[in-house]
Amino acid sequence: MPSPLSANAGLALLSALSIFATSPATAAPVQSMPTIVLVHGAFADGSSWSGVIEALQRQGYHVTAVQNPLTSLADDVAATRRVLERQPGDVLLVGHSWGGAVVTESGNADNVKGIVYLSALVPDSGESVGTLLARLKAPMEGLQPDAHGLVWLDDAATYQHVVAADVPLAKVRQLAAVQQPMTAAAFGDAVSQAAWHRKPTWYLITDNDNALRPDVQRAIAKQIGATSTTIASSHLSLVAQPAKVAEFIARAARTIGTPSR
Repeated sequence: MPSPLSANAGLALLSALSIFATSPATAAPVQSMPTIVLVHGAFADGSSWSGVIEALQRQGYHVTAVQNPLTSLADDVAATRRVLERQPGDVLLVGHSWGGAVVTESGNADNVKGIVYLSALVPDSGESVGTLLARLKAPMEGLQPDAHGLVWLDDAATYQHVVAADVPLAKVRQLAAVQQPMTAAAFGDAVSQAAWHRKPTWYLITDNDNALRPDVQRAIAKQIGATSTTIASSHLSLVAQPAKVAEFIARAARTIGTPSR
């Protein structure tokens, strides 16, 4: 039978260990993981993010892809805001191509803590995608709207040349089959308040891009003060290089993650 002295000593030790384990001064901080919201560009839909989503989910991130109607900037921003409102915590917002204009406007939401741009169009306040490209001497060419005012990229060979030169043709045929047309008038819709003025930004430059020249991408990244990286990829990097795109996004997510106890 233990002596009263040894029992008291054991209780004292347990008490000390309990205080040590629960003391706020000694508890290790845990990095919270933001939700990642992905916004596709023109001639695509949310499924184009599938490889990136899988890679990010393997790292433990909660990921949601917006389905943009591509009917106007206001409509796409509204669709993105509805998704943002459903997220319970901090968000890293990611936009590709035309989606860059969408996240530039919708990124003003309070729960958006950072914005990632992938070979994206990033207008300033009061500027449209059309005026941005004119200012950078990179006007859109060869995309003629149909009788309904819609711009299509549904020919697989053209699709591959313009946005997916490093994607296998079989995959390109799938992408061309599910792509959504873009309302031509949307390129004239102006951003009212550019979120990149007050949110941290990252920009992934695609060096083998036939849709948005790499020098134009670098000029955009410089203008917005983004942390930038360049990879060898076509415009559709999220399909051609999903692992590299996911890691670029994850690095940004780790930067904005907040310590919690």
